[in-house]
Amino acid sequence: MPPALIRDLSDTSGYWAAVWTMCAMPDVHVIADAPVGCFNLVATAVPDYTDAVPHIENMTPATITEQEVGGKGTSDKVRWTYENLRAGGVLDGKQVIVISTAESEMIGADLSSVVATLGEGTRFYWSNSLSEDEWAGRDRVLRWLWEQFGAPHGAGVQPAPGTVNIIGPTYGCFNSPSDLEEVKRLIIGAGGRINLVYPMEATLADTPRLAAAQVNVVMYREFGAGLAGMLGQPWLYAPFGMRETTAFVREIGRLLGTSEQAEAFIAGEKRTTLRAVWDLWRGPQGDWFGTTDVGIVAGRSYAEGLARYLGDELGMKIAFVSARPRRPDDPDNDEIRQMLHRRAPAFVFGSINEKIYLSEAGAKFARFFMASFPGPTVRRAVGTPFMGYRGAVYVVQEIVNGLYDTLFNFLPVDQAYSMMRGGPPKIEAAPGNLPWSLEAKAVLDDALEKLPYIPRISASRQMQMQVEALARERSLKEITPDLVREALANAGM
Repeated sequence: MPPALIRDLSDTSGYWAAVWTMCAMPDVHVIADAPVGCFNLVATAVPDYTDAVPHIENMTPATITEQEVGGKGTSDKVRWTYENLRAGGVLDGKQVIVISTAESEMIGADLSSVVATLGEGTRFYWSNSLSEDEWAGRDRVLRWLWEQFGAPHGAGVQPAPGTVNIIGPTYGCFNSPSDLEEVKRLIIGAGGRINLVYPMEATLADTPRLAAAQVNVVMYREFGAGLAGMLGQPWLYAPFGMRETTAFVREIGRLLGTSEQAEAFIAGEKRTTLRAVWDLWRGPQGDWFGTTDVGIVAGRSYAEGLARYLGDELGMKIAFVSARPRRPDDPDNDEIRQMLHRRAPAFVFGSINEKIYLSEAGAKFARFFMASFPGPTVRRAVGTPFMGYRGAVYVVQEIVNGLYDTLFNFLPVDQAYSMMRGGPPKIEAAPGNLPWSLEAKAVLDDALEKLPYIPRISASRQMQMQVEALARERSLKEITPDLVREALANAGM
């Protein structure tokens, strides 16, 4: 049996996970046992077009070359890099961590003993870049940071009443600024106080303070639960949708002993923030939700959270869901590509991969929403959450606006300006004046079935008009299947 082709990788490696987790803390300096190219991609290129970070400053490559990989080894290059950084004052007040990369791991460059000769406290972290994806990598590096820098100093720390840690936000997490702000708002609304946002808003020196929280909130189902389990306090995942967010706020209130404040917050949110969901979901647009299908490809938190909210709460039809890291029954990228080529749902939440597949398929009536990396899309604003109550509103708002955009494709437009520029004449004839063969009608119906439900009626009328106009041009008395196929091809259907 031939090996399976891996198409369009969606995830990075344990090396990227280590960089994006450690370098979020300003008192760390990472020396990557890496060629300069592998440094540039993770430290400069990708963070710029996702997190809008021009350059991760607290990371330096050892700039290993073919010489080191070919037999010389990387120890001398790492030592040279360290000495130059120290001489320039770059490492003052910083914890130095040397990390492996795919290139150094291929030659077995374990620098555990070498780092002991560099400077007191310098650590070596084996990123397992060749075997571990970014999700397992982030979970492992968070646990490692606690074991190395937290547990030895946090053993005697007692949890402070009313305090909550948020575990997980790092570089390269989709929509992290917005979702983090919403999760903070929910915790404070439930009566809690934020202890640490780890690692994104913490320092490495803060790590022992993780033990001081009464409750932990893990932002992502992909990673972070390992650290939360080690801390030994109650923990829960950040929520999606209205029902889940209400349960989340109530549980925070119960754990902190602030249930009365939590209930007051929920009641206030129903009167204010969630009013928009009610007005859209139960307003004139309400009929659309039950007739619109959705495909979702995203990190596990977003894939499962959006499926629960859109499917279970709003009643939308979930065409498919695929999470990252992929669960056993999830379609892989090639299967997703084939599904989108056969028939794209009305809405697709995904990454740049799914956007490319839709473009390949010519699925111009499918509406795409960025819901995952990879992809050149900046997510630094704090007003576009997917999580929590405000996320429930934002997602519904985007869906309704997407439906409006889909309908726009079928609105009649003024042809006068087009005529002035030599465009086609306006079609005035109403449909239904020429007889259609059963086969011709079947060809049209089959094409319309591939369109989202909402614009189908408008598209049907428009295509009938175009087919019959083409028949009149040719003085035909009946609509034939070949004529319908020609008109559909002209319309890009």
